[in-house]
Amino acid sequence: MEAPEQITAKSAGDYLEVLTKAVFQAGISWRVIAAKWDGFREAFRGFDAEKVANLTPKDVDRLVEDTRIVRNRSKIQATVDNAETLLALEEEFGSVKKYLRSHADFDATVKDLRARFKWLGDSGAYYFLHVVKEPVPPHDEWMASHGAAMRTRSTTRRPKA
Repeated sequence: MEAPEQITAKSAGDYLEVLTKAVFQAGISWRVIAAKWDGFREAFRGFDAEKVANLTPKDVDRLVEDTRIVRNRSKIQATVDNAETLLALEEEFGSVKKYLRSHADFDATVKDLRARFKWLGDSGAYYFLHVVKEPVPPHDEWMASHGAAMRTRSTTRRPKA
């Protein structure tokens, strides 16, 4: 797989779209998400952060039935919650970019992202930061330090009962 295309994020909505892709790719083939991405854009109102943050529980119920997207209620609700968080960070720091740059280093940024945003793990945070052109360690170095733990989790099988 080649590196994901980077963007110059200009709005909370741009960050929300990248963050949402990271959230929905967690535990699912990126190809599945890529194939449905146009549907995600439509379903999540073009990733307008204010519109997504204002989705109601009925809107979430409707999205759970929407075949254009992956219908995972907790990830759909996480997208709504993450939109609210992005807007709050924009308010507090003046922009999401200023928030991201307020941390001492990559590890501090990832730790804070994981604490603030729902359904965001180490890989998702790395993906998010890379795509929005924030400083990240070289992928091979990052994988060497994080990949072993990820491989262990993915190859550990539960014994059959």
